[in-house]
Amino acid sequence: MSAAAEGASSALSHGYQYDLVVVGGGSGGLACSKKAAQLGAKVACLDYVTPTPQGTRWGLGGTCVNVGCIPKKLMHQAGIVGEIFSDAREFGWKLPQDVQLEWEQMVGGIQDYIGSLNWGYRVALRDNKVDYINAFGKFMDAHTIECTKKNGSKVTITADKFVVAVGGRPRYPDLEGARELCITSDDVFSLPSPPGKTLCVGASYISLETAGFLTALKCDVTVMVRSILLRGFDQEIAEQIGGYMERHGTRFIHETIPTKFEKVADKIMVHWKNLKTGIEGQEEFDTVLLALGRDAITKDLGLESAGVEFDRSTGKIPATNEQTNVSNIFAIGDVLESRQELTPVAIKAGELLSARLFGGATKQMDYNQVPTTVFTPLEYGCVGLSEEEAIAKYGEENLEVYISYYKPLEWCTNHEEHNGIQVREDSACYAKLITYLPDNERVIGLHVLGPNAGEVTQGFAVAIKCGATKEDFDTTVGIHPTTAEEFTTLKVTKRSGVDARKKGC
Repeated sequence: MSAAAEGASSALSHGYQYDLVVVGGGSGGLACSKKAAQLGAKVACLDYVTPTPQGTRWGLGGTCVNVGCIPKKLMHQAGIVGEIFSDAREFGWKLPQDVQLEWEQMVGGIQDYIGSLNWGYRVALRDNKVDYINAFGKFMDAHTIECTKKNGSKVTITADKFVVAVGGRPRYPDLEGARELCITSDDVFSLPSPPGKTLCVGASYISLETAGFLTALKCDVTVMVRSILLRGFDQEIAEQIGGYMERHGTRFIHETIPTKFEKVADKIMVHWKNLKTGIEGQEEFDTVLLALGRDAITKDLGLESAGVEFDRSTGKIPATNEQTNVSNIFAIGDVLESRQELTPVAIKAGELLSARLFGGATKQMDYNQVPTTVFTPLEYGCVGLSEEEAIAKYGEENLEVYISYYKPLEWCTNHEEHNGIQVREDSACYAKLITYLPDNERVIGLHVLGPNAGEVTQGFAVAIKCGATKEDFDTTVGIHPTTAEEFTTLKVTKRSGVDARKKGC
């Protein structure tokens, strides 16, 4: 920690020690800190990780790097590699049927990579002359924050401006045994051994992604669903994801909630209740992963002392252009009310905010038409409106929805079956384009279900951001043979009732 961070006075014109203190060292906080420092501001970045109930902790970089996007994508990829052995055998590679995964090696490699990123972020802060303070921050007033280090010692620093970027943590239900016996996404990526028979509670993208890669890694996985899959996403595709996962080995228990968790020998007994029938039951699992949503971790930040308004149930902070109701305190990322909880959103918003505060810029963050991908076994990429949102906003009569089922060329030589189900199913992948008829069929929603969906979606997101129409897609020459070219040849509409399954290439 620098001398300034220890409390030495500064000669800054406003009389505070720092121009900016960023509370939170995740993706958004780091981006905001570095950008402000590059523009000449004197900046400190506070970061502190409270261990999970199971004792898991991690380094600088926030959720995405340590317990989110990065390890999730790598374990997803590990599962994909395992599934590719089936393709390899059909291409003529002589591989045994029972290829084994060394769990400890996989986890060790992923954690080593994350460790290198943690170190890289600390170096980047140092190189940009940002004071890194590994301490928990709590506001004393609108310009003062108390920093408590791991050893309990405290130091108080002041700043002209603050940015709250503390992100969120998984939500625990108020049930017996939940905190003591269950894990969350904060724990799963560093498990020292395979989780065995696993129950994923919830139908969020985190739950389905985890269930997907654990199934691919040869674990026995069950998903407990209260109502619908992937709330907030296109429900036609959500149902297709669930159906595909179920056919390929993931068990689903629908309309059911847990009521209690208890330790029985070395197992976890999960007591449950079916909401439709009222029937109650119980089942033993080796591991229970809770994926019931996330809450912003703002409740212990002392926001009340600074006068900042926030939702006490969710921890979310309402803000206009990232500015809270207190003029010198801003917020970015997952703590913001009614904003996407996505790493690139936090990064972009943080950089733009610093450019406005210290660089004279005026450009605001645009939270519309943000692309994203759910890394389920069949990846789901989307940008723009879901079909449900489009109907609600514009009316079904004003929409044209183009669809196509397809099978990637890479799958076409694999005829292997597992338990009577094709490993590479015909027509399992899906493309959907939603257009707004009164505006020259402007594309207002793009959805793709299939391999490399994120790569496909990212490219088209630029076109949709620029106002592309269906004609623009039609007049674009596709790259053959790719799955992305599907969007340049869409002809079948939902309203036509014509079979949208592909025949040939």
